[in-house]
Amino acid sequence: MITLANLKPAQGAVKNRKRVGRGPGSGSGKTAGRGSKGQKSRSGYSQSRAFEGGQMPITRRVPKRGFTNIFKKEYNIINLESIERSGLEEITLQDYFEKRLAQNVDAEVKILANGNLTRKVKIHAHKFSSAALEKIKSSGGEAIIIGGEGH
Repeated sequence: MITLANLKPAQGAVKNRKRVGRGPGSGSGKTAGRGSKGQKSRSGYSQSRAFEGGQMPITRRVPKRGFTNIFKKEYNIINLESIERSGLEEITLQDYFEKRLAQNVDAEVKILANGNLTRKVKIHAHKFSSAALEKIKSSGGEAIIIGGEGH
């Protein structure tokens, strides 16, 4: 029986570390597997991953392009098919995160028309695509814009 007292790793799972620089008889003495002289054989050596042997690195050769719009509005995109799968009659902002339909808490929720609704659903969201609004209304449901008037 295995208990905490006699636990041990599987056969061959643990190997002793290689002790380098311990004389010529060990097979890894003298230069300790670092080759001969030079910067790479010294202790404390570390080279940046972008270093290309003195050639201008690609990150500096390629010009900068574009910009990041700091006023960009982020949306959690949710399709009607995932609302249909959720099985709820009314979906509030909190339900999107509880049912894991949306992840980004800081972003607004936008409903898109991919999929079909087969039942009446009251949907709360910040934005709706026009096709999604039509599908919600045709199924007898209601689209409520958060921070605005209902449809």
